[in-house]
Amino acid sequence: MDFEPDPYSVATKIALDALSRRARSRGELAEILRKKLVPDEVAARLLDRLVAQKLIDDLAFAQEWTQQRHRSKGLSRRVLTQELRKKAIAPDLIDIALETITRDDELYAARELVAKKLRSLNRCEDDVKYRRLHGLLARKGYPANVIGEAIRDRKSTRLNSSHIPLSRM
Repeated sequence: MDFEPDPYSVATKIALDALSRRARSRGELAEILRKKLVPDEVAARLLDRLVAQKLIDDLAFAQEWTQQRHRSKGLSRRVLTQELRKKAIAPDLIDIALETITRDDELYAARELVAKKLRSLNRCEDDVKYRRLHGLLARKGYPANVIGEAIRDRKSTRLNSSHIPLSRM
């Protein structure tokens, strides 16, 4: 006798397995279920139930993701917005999640990244230091005014005896 598993039970197991590894957005779970060929109507019913049971909360997910990635990786609001979009978070929820990160927070994170990077640039020429610091902050998504200010601030405090020429500012 062949046993055909219930699609809803299969989908539930897939979703709960994914959630057991880390928190996920509704959009991420929908994509996982789609890739596992779960019928759309089954996936929608399951996702609605997981939201009702508060196992999925896109706002809480976005807020936690934003804070964790900003603290641990020094990512800017711009990069965090891109990451949350890829996770299918609604634009209004992204805006709410990013409200907690101010320009001062970004500047502080950029300064910390500069200080950390300068430790490995002791033997580099000034213009090489500048290019590498600028590139690092640009990859993290910081706007030019924050990049300039973070590098200038480190130059004025002369951390790690690093010198970055004013002509580059």
